[in-house]
Amino acid sequence: MHIGFFVFPDFELLDLSGPLAAFGLAGRLADGAYRLSVVSATGGLIRDLNGATILTEPLEGKRFDSLLIAGGPAERACGADAATVAMLRAAADDARRIASICTGAFLLAATGLLDSRYATTHWRHAPRLQQLYPKVRVEADRIFVKHDHIWTSAGITAGIDLALAMIEEDLGIDVARSVARDLVVYHRRLGGQSQYSTLIELDPSSDRIRKTLDFARSHLNERLNVERLAEAAHLSPRQFSRAFQAETGQTPAKAIERLRAETARPRVEESAENLAVIARAVGFADPERMRQAFIRCFGQPPQALRRAARGQTDQDVSETS
Repeated sequence: MHIGFFVFPDFELLDLSGPLAAFGLAGRLADGAYRLSVVSATGGLIRDLNGATILTEPLEGKRFDSLLIAGGPAERACGADAATVAMLRAAADDARRIASICTGAFLLAATGLLDSRYATTHWRHAPRLQQLYPKVRVEADRIFVKHDHIWTSAGITAGIDLALAMIEEDLGIDVARSVARDLVVYHRRLGGQSQYSTLIELDPSSDRIRKTLDFARSHLNERLNVERLAEAAHLSPRQFSRAFQAETGQTPAKAIERLRAETARPRVEESAENLAVIARAVGFADPERMRQAFIRCFGQPPQALRRAARGQTDQDVSETS
């Protein structure tokens, strides 16, 4: 299988090197299953965002089993000329599958191939992607998305997750796991997983809200309504709600739901515990509440994540949305 990696001036090197390394390792493990080429609109030396250069082949006239489009500065990705977009569309039409990494989604969207399809990109650039290409069904909080034969991923290391999923599809889970071990990465973050964790993301500026979050994490299995959290913060419920949203960008209810889901997820994936027991332990009223929270937070219900953790493949986003 011939895998092409498309780059443009000022591309992000890790968007290329991560997937390139994954497919290269897989090819060596599977008796040369993959042939790899790095291409650009013009061919020749292309400089990356940090000043390194890489030798590329011209895209025009090439045919690939799979074509992956690397990302880079959004301004560069948005400003591709019509000739480059036409070359990408022609190469995509000849390929079995096509993918973008990070802001490579802007180039892919420019071809029209993402119209009416689910797609993702780096969370920071998702609003701009949606604004420029309103026909794209942007899923801003996914690690990667597969819709039909078109794949898109978040930025930087998420390209490795996308590559591992493709390798698993092509060569099986054993090869993908071996590649993950050699790369010293987790095998593997699911496509529906959030790009960032609430435990990391929530970093309020005031000690009062920080201490309230610490309180919530220590009492997740209890009732945590706004009144209880406001009492812990020594504020009125109205003052607390305003301060919490101003400092975290989330409502208290949404933050608590995600904290509970993220606490439950390792137990769902790594244990054989009954889902009802897990739901009660982290504060969900019942398994159905936990199921709905998992779909909102991770794109898949607990049962699907448990099956995937035991070696089954992800379902397409179109089956879980």
